[in-house]
Amino acid sequence: MLNQKEGWSNLVQKEEETKIAWQNSTIKYVVYDGEILVGYVRGMTDKYVTLYVCEILINQEYRGLGIGEQLLKYIHSLYPKTRMELLASSSSSIFYEKLGFRKFYGYRKSYGE
Repeated sequence: MLNQKEGWSNLVQKEEETKIAWQNSTIKYVVYDGEILVGYVRGMTDKYVTLYVCEILINQEYRGLGIGEQLLKYIHSLYPKTRMELLASSSSSIFYEKLGFRKFYGYRKSYGE
């Protein structure tokens, strides 16, 4: 599983919740090369204002081939009136800046905090 290889343990540990999240997402695309899972993108949109990317992950062996960029362009082309928003780690921020994303300030809170 890509999530486990990437160290996204929260998604791995909460397997049932992750499956439900996929079922409830309005954006969910997976890329395969034969039997090999290459990557995926999952998100939500209201179709007119906001397109939020919850996760995008590309198998390490397939990075640098433009697959992540193509996934993002494709989902944005489906909802061209929206602004695309996502969270990035310090290591992935360079990738998003190269694609023309700009930084913005935001907040996060889980229920019960």
